[in-house]
Order: sequence, then C-alpha cells, then structure tokens
Amino acid sequence: MRKWIITFRDSFWFLPTILGIIALALSQVLIRIDVTIQRLGPDVAGSLFYTVGVSGSRDILTAIGGSMLAVAATSFSITISVLAIASSTYGPRLVRNFMADRANQFVLGIYGATFLYCLLVLRSIRSETDQGGEFIPDLAVNVAVLLAVLDVAVLVFFIHHIANSIQVPTLLARVRGEMVSALDELYPGEPAGNAVDATTSAPGSGTAVPVASFGFVMVVDEDRLLDLAEEHDCRIEVRAGTGTHVVAGEALATVHGPRAPSEELASSIRAAYALAESRSPRQDITFAVQQLTEMAIRALSPSMNDPFTASNALDELAVGLVPLAQRPDPVLGRTGDEGKLRLVVARVPPAELIGGVLDAMRHYALDNPLAIESTIRLAERIGTTTNQAHLADLVVDHLARLRTEYTNHAEREADKAAEAARIDAALSAISGNAISGKAPL
Repeated sequence: MRKWIITFRDSFWFLPTILGIIALALSQVLIRIDVTIQRLGPDVAGSLFYTVGVSGSRDILTAIGGSMLAVAATSFSITISVLAIASSTYGPRLVRNFMADRANQFVLGIYGATFLYCLLVLRSIRSETDQGGEFIPDLAVNVAVLLAVLDVAVLVFFIHHIANSIQVPTLLARVRGEMVSALDELYPGEPAGNAVDATTSAPGSGTAVPVASFGFVMVVDEDRLLDLAEEHDCRIEVRAGTGTHVVAGEALATVHGPRAPSEELASSIRAAYALAESRSPRQDITFAVQQLTEMAIRALSPSMNDPFTASNALDELAVGLVPLAQRPDPVLGRTGDEGKLRLVVARVPPAELIGGVLDAMRHYALDNPLAIESTIRLAERIGTTTNQAHLADLVVDHLARLRTEYTNHAEREADKAAEAARIDAALSAISGNAISGKAPL
C-alpha cells in the first residue's frame, strides 16, 4: 500500500487528476445552485451576479477554456525543456524531483481543471429554442471568470518557479532535504524502544524467502515483519534492504524458527516489500547521498567545469553526514512484546556512506584545488565531531590517501605543498578528537 501511495504522489498526473475531479464536482454543484436560483425568479440572478446572456456566457467560457488549454500546452513545453536541461546537466536521476514537484503539478493541474470546468459549464447553457427552455448558469460563469484571474496569477508564479527550480542552490536544497529526511528516519539519534543488539546469521542459515519478481526494493514494512515474526513465533532477518536490486529467486529475508515457514508466511513477507523499477530516496539513504555526490562529480567534468557547484554539493552533504557521524551506529535488532528478538533490520553502515563520498571525491577531484579543499573540509568536519572511533579513523585514512594521491598527481610544487599543509592541519584537528585511535600521519 505504501508503495502505491509513494508512486501516486511522485507521479506527474496525481495532482492534476485530483484538481480535475474537483473541477468536475464544482461545475455540477454550481450548476445545481444556478438551477435553484433560476426557480426563485429571473431577477434574482441579475441582482446577485454579473449576467451577459446566452451568447455572452458561451463566448466567455469558450475564450477562457481555449486560452487555458493553450497556456497549459505552453507550460508543459517549458517543463519538458527544463527536464531535458536538468537531465543533461545535473544527472537523469534528478528528473524525478521535477516530476514530483507539487508546484509543477499544481500549475498544469489548475489549467487543465479550468478547461474542464469551462467545458462542463458550457454544455449546460441553453437558449430559448433549445429543449427545456433557456438556462444560463450565471454563478458558474462568474466563477469561471474568477478562475481565469487566478490562472493569470498562476502563470506569473509558474514562470518564477520554473526559473528558480533549475538554479543550483534550489536543486541542492531539495536533494539535501530528502537526504536529511531519510537519515532522520533510518538513523535516529535515540534507538527505538524495542531496539536491541543483534548479530546477523550467516547467509546460508535459516530458510530464505525468495523474491518472485525483480526490481529495486523501495519500501520495507518493518512493523509488518515484526508482527509476522510474533504471530508465527520466529525471527525474520531482512536480507534485501531498501535500494537493493533483486532478481527472481534472490532472498528478501531469512526466517529462523522451530519449523520451516509456511507458504502463507512467505507470501506475507513478500507483501511487506515493495519493489519498483527505479530507486527513491524516501528510504534509500544510499541513493539520496549518491544524488548529491553525482552533482559534485558532474560539476567537475570537463563539459561543466564548475567547481563551485561541487563545493556547494559537498557542503550540503555535510548537513547530513556530520550529524550522522555524531549518532550511534544503528541498532539492528527489534524485540516483540515478550522481549524476544524477532526482527533484524538492514541498514547501510555510516562508514560505507561516508567512505563512498570520500572515495568518489578523491578520484574525481584531483584536478581541482577548490574541490580538494571542499573534500578536506567535509572530512575534517566529520572527523572532528564524530563520537565513533572507527569513523574518525576512517576519515584519517582517507585524508592520508588523498595527500599521497594528490602529491603524485599535481604538477606544481606549490599546489602540492599547499594541499599537504591543509591536509596535515585537518589531521591535526582530528587528532584533537580523543575518540580517534590514530595519530596524524
């Protein structure tokens, strides 16, 4: 169920569909009100609303409906152009952000809804020669004029929004927000009340529950798995965490218990997983971190040559990775009502997330002193604030390797000396963090 909710919310057509349904309902309600007003007497509508007669009402609705459809087509063309630019410049994975943008959905939805509204109201207008006699929905026509005024304001908003949405700070802030949200959900500062230490068993032990399809694991309903483990008196180990790509036959989970899991239990476990054809950062923290890392790497490519964007992306990564380094490692075990270990969840180790970013930057940033400086600053922030010794040691190792590789790669001696001094200063600062077990190299 959660998969469908996320899919619908991220779909470009979701909000326009809702607005279209609202337009349909609004038109019918207002027409009914107009029918009631007309029964009260012909002068009542004229005293309440601006009336223009049958021909004028049709002309107004036709003009508004036709204009909104043309503006919607233009807005859609602009959006497609922005998607193409974002895809080629910042990476195809960021297209999902534009598709899920509520403002873009609302703009196209309100234009489509206005057109649909005008069409439905237009068909209700009758002249004296039509069957049933003359009928002019004056209230509905006046509301159509108000919608047209609203649509003009929406057009101005859309131009501002679409221009702002392709700016680097806006893109970075949006991706950073998704990363921080996923980090807060998966790596809370305080473990859950039923969290306990758990040692995962070897992959060959227990009974594996294979997946019947293929795709990326989008959602793992851990609460449902815990309930199933309680109900069937067993322990369930999550083998495929969010973001993992699985093919038919691979293990989603392993069941440990006094007896082999029934087909009913296996089906229920599969139902707790949601697979998708593409990854989403909502629970997939690796993907969220990779998006910002990709923006930094693409900014350093010869085609873009924009080290300032790379530096900004690394600063945004620090917003999530520095607090992550200050939190305890995730507790993987979950107990049931009786205090027995019932579920072992899957989390990407923080060291893997941090190491992946530093590895990528050490490889791609060697030709750019500004990117090197930003990478050192990110590592120093993590190393000097973490309360996990292995993370501090990890950062020390990466900085030492960065110094060696940059010294061998850089051509100018002045650059070598400057970056070596900067790295040594960072290592010295990290050594001041008593948690680190390694001395500066």
